[in-house]
Amino acid sequence: MENKMRRHFPDAFKREAVDGARTSGLTIIQVADELGLHETVLRRWISRFDPLETGPARRPITQAQGPSPADLAAENARLKRELQRAEMERDILKKAALIFGKGSR
Repeated sequence: MENKMRRHFPDAFKREAVDGARTSGLTIIQVADELGLHETVLRRWISRFDPLETGPARRPITQAQGPSPADLAAENARLKRELQRAEMERDILKKAALIFGKGSR
């Protein structure tokens, strides 16, 4: 089993690496390769030293606001009126069908 020595970097170097990753226009992978680091090490430094740079922009998690109780009550009343009108029209058509149906025989 190979025993690897862990490298330690001063905070000043880490901050410079984070600043370079942010301003160089290169990808994090490219900057890490130039510095001889693994990209996860550089990403960890970025999350530690640059809290504004948290990674790719993500969609905010928000719940859609539902209609208010007043809106629901108004919609319910409108639908009841519409149903009542449709039932009335149906009843009229039934009566007309009975009247005209008997006359044709």
